[in-house]
Amino acid sequence: MITAAVLSFGLLGTALQAASSSSPIRAELLPGWRLASGDHIAALRLVMSPGWKTYWRAPGDAGIPPVFGWQGSQGVSGVQVMWPVPHVFDQQGMQSIGYAKEVILPLRISTTSDDIALNGRVQIGICKDICIPEELRFRADLSAKNARPDPRISAAMANVPLTSAEAGVGRVSCELAPSRDGLTVTARIDMPRAGGTEVAVVETANPYLWVAEAQSERQAGTLVARTEIMHVDGKAFALKRDGIRITVLGSKRAVDIQGCPAP
Repeated sequence: MITAAVLSFGLLGTALQAASSSSPIRAELLPGWRLASGDHIAALRLVMSPGWKTYWRAPGDAGIPPVFGWQGSQGVSGVQVMWPVPHVFDQQGMQSIGYAKEVILPLRISTTSDDIALNGRVQIGICKDICIPEELRFRADLSAKNARPDPRISAAMANVPLTSAEAGVGRVSCELAPSRDGLTVTARIDMPRAGGTEVAVVETANPYLWVAEAQSERQAGTLVARTEIMHVDGKAFALKRDGIRITVLGSKRAVDIQGCPAP
């Protein structure tokens, strides 16, 4: 079942709520502001009913990955979705990663003209006792005249994971070994503890590769994460090390690590 919620926005970003009043999710586009560089900052605000949650870009084995589309936009050359630090949930014995109650997803929009028309389509999953794929569509006219930052968006941007340099990450390496269905990856990350139970999420730049839930443990000052990667169609594949992305989620901080060279 796919529920379509259509949002429409004018120059001031006045939002119409989801078309169905019974939907467990409400969406709003925050129109944001124009940067001196010419890029525009906006955001998609999602509010879930009690008990419902939606998913991060890498949702875990029990989640539904979000898919964004920007076809039909005018004056737009690209849109970068910025992901605040997510939560790790236990979903019927499986791990899922996402957001409960409310999340603001900042959008950094590369522009080709002063006045732009953002035409967005987002396919997401929302779950409680059952999971429902839902589609949100919205259109916003975003003017270059607005240069005042929205504090809600600024707070969400400040809540993204730290970079390796910001978190004091030292040596990072990945050992690759063939497995029955693909590759086993063992990542070793020299970094300060992120707090509590550390969860390492491994992603690749290839959308046709499936990455299993990583098993993480501490060996002195090194976080060791092991996972398996395979092609969704069972085909042979090459893994680009610079396309490996590891996010470490802890109770005190989250860290975004780009690339994983050989030992």
